[in-house]
Amino acid sequence: MQEELKKHLLFQRLEEEQLKQVEARAKMVRLEDGQYLFRQGEPAKRFYLLMEGHIKLFRLAPDGNEKVIELVYEGQSFAEALMFRNEPRYPVCAQSLGKSLVMSIDADHYKNLLRGSVDLCMALLADMSYRLRALIREIDDLSLHSATCRVAAFMLTRAPEDAAEFELDVPKHVIASRLSVKPETFSRIIKNLKSRQVVEIKGSHVRLLDRNALEQVADVCALPVEES
Repeated sequence: MQEELKKHLLFQRLEEEQLKQVEARAKMVRLEDGQYLFRQGEPAKRFYLLMEGHIKLFRLAPDGNEKVIELVYEGQSFAEALMFRNEPRYPVCAQSLGKSLVMSIDADHYKNLLRGSVDLCMALLADMSYRLRALIREIDDLSLHSATCRVAAFMLTRAPEDAAEFELDVPKHVIASRLSVKPETFSRIIKNLKSRQVVEIKGSHVRLLDRNALEQVADVCALPVEES
């Protein structure tokens, strides 16, 4: 577990004894497809590091509809900012897409470690700064660019650099929600891109017919690359 912790920005600057303390208080949580890690409104006493799989973070509207806020990929942390709020509660639901393995971290203990380490505080600030820039960029994307542009940009972030074919690792309706487009709109966009010989999707299999053309469609509104 310590080796996995050392790979992440939030734990790289911890001393050996501190890592042992974090590990002693950490829990490994295995989730089945569709299983909730936490629900919107529950007390937020822990934050998480995704070891395997995918996690969907979403909010539920009063009418029961959901809006996907973020798709968490392997190696990413989430819910860490909540440790600085008084009596924090999770503002979103976290649900597993397929089988996932999550490391659960004691937020109060980590916050106590921050009090004694300037370097650790700076690492956390860097992590949150990256997230803030990503959110600001996304607001610009949603405000200024078309749905087709957002879909094209998303496809580029998930496509391997050295391959023209890949598999979508989350359901298409989840991607649509994440990009703030309706599923039927997403389907029309993909159909249109196929007719233009840009990209083709069959089930979860994606084939880039013309990567350069897809880059032109995405233009300047490419979503921030989500590191895995």
